Amino acid sequence: MTAAFLLLAVTVIVGAFVQGSGGMGFALVFAPVAGLVAADLMPVALLALMLPLNGFVLWRERWAIDWSGVRWVSVARILCTPLGVWVLAIVPADKLGLLIGGSTVLAALVSLLAPDFKPGRGVYLGAGAVTAVTETATGVGGPPLALAYQHRPAPELRATVAACFLVGEIVSLALLLIQGKGSTSAMASAAALVPALAIGLWLSSMVHQRISSARLRMFVLIFAVVSGLLLMVR
Repeated sequence: MTAAFLLLAVTVIVGAFVQGSGGMGFALVFAPVAGLVAADLMPVALLALMLPLNGFVLWRERWAIDWSGVRWVSVARILCTPLGVWVLAIVPADKLGLLIGGSTVLAALVSLLAPDFKPGRGVYLGAGAVTAVTETATGVGGPPLALAYQHRPAPELRATVAACFLVGEIVSLALLLIQGKGSTSAMASAAALVPALAIGLWLSSMVHQRISSARLRMFVLIFAVVSGLLLMVR
């Protein structure tokens, strides 16, 4: 077991705990670290890990899902996913880290500075479109969805974002594999990290009804900015 794998396992535990507790953050935690120590795993391993992660969160709080929002986000998500595949195809492998880091920092800053607003159909469509491109190309797609629901009750945010993610990740992962952008090693690494994912989700289930989502969200955003900047300058 290599030091890089152990670091990724710890990162998965932290990311799963953060998203399971606050509704977002796994990609923001995992993507910069994976980009630094195992860039070849991105974005396939990240998307694969988020399937069981979001499936679990969706099932745990299925009673709070905003199905109207899920429908509109998913429409935009499915229609715009090919744009993410196109971005991944035209960006050189040695520049993908810069793209991941830049996307992470930008997403975190936008989430941090966004004013209070009430989401509607336009917001859902916009969030779905942006998520389709950024998540398919880099694995980071949470902030647009979290922005749309950041002022809603925590259970609704967690469950609805998880439902939107689950639909989009299946589409993104399928297209990437069809296009030959995935690798057996990336999928195998994701499978090997599932136990770490389970630990993080188990820990989140112990505290998700008591933890301060505001403080947790601030931690994720600060971590994302620092990690993203490190990835951009490495």
